[in-house]
Amino acid sequence: MNLQAKQKLVSAILIFFFIVLAIFAIFPLLLITLSSFKPSTELMRHGLNLSFSLDNMSFKNYVYIFTDGQVYLRWYLNSMIITGLVIVLSLFFSSLVGYAMAIYNFAGRYVLFVLVLFSLMIPFEILMLPLYRLMVSLQLINTYFGIMLPMIVSPVAVFFFRQFALGLPKELLDSARIDGCTEYGIFFRIMAPLMLPAYAAMAILTGLFSWNNFLWPLIVIRSNDLFTLPVGLATLLTPYGNNYDLLISGSVLSIIPIIILFFIFQRYFVSGLAAGSIKG
Repeated sequence: MNLQAKQKLVSAILIFFFIVLAIFAIFPLLLITLSSFKPSTELMRHGLNLSFSLDNMSFKNYVYIFTDGQVYLRWYLNSMIITGLVIVLSLFFSSLVGYAMAIYNFAGRYVLFVLVLFSLMIPFEILMLPLYRLMVSLQLINTYFGIMLPMIVSPVAVFFFRQFALGLPKELLDSARIDGCTEYGIFFRIMAPLMLPAYAAMAILTGLFSWNNFLWPLIVIRSNDLFTLPVGLATLLTPYGNNYDLLISGSVLSIIPIIILFFIFQRYFVSGLAAGSIKG
């Protein structure tokens, strides 16, 4: 077998392998989507009965979560507002901090970078109590901002933007300064457009984290009207009745914004992750 034939055989094996992986990845999503169209009596016939059966399917579950006094739409809107604001604010502040740490030489630069790396190693569960005390002191309990504040500047995003900014051409900085451009002008008019792949990658990762964040909103929010979608869906399971039909339907709808976000930024996602991970 010649070299070209071996390469084709390896490519065919890899393609087959990834197709099998894709099927395994899609299988739970397809199963839960089909189950979301079934009534609760069908779902709970023998425990939790998730199957590929197409019997007794209807849109009643989806109609019910948007009507009959349900606050599902309010939870959905809360999650969209919080996730949108977290993405915008996190990208803005984290990119500024990461860019400054990569480009400018100032006292304590490396100490600050070590602190960022150190903060990456601290589990969030350890920080919950002091963060909660801080939110109480700032009177931000049961508010949107109380959920968003700990996520506005992420150590992961700062580290990622720093690594990406280290690979930016420094000659552009010197040229812009000679032409009289301010430091803010250099960032917003020259460097920020070059960091678009990094923004796209972090927009997806930050959005995914914020949308699925359950523990912190559960601690901060008290009012049912301010629940985010993960917290609100969790309240459907109670000691007095488990609304699995509504839970499954609501969960299926909850993946739509993340899919849309990925398709918007997927063009730059892989290149942004690759560039941010190897520069430095």
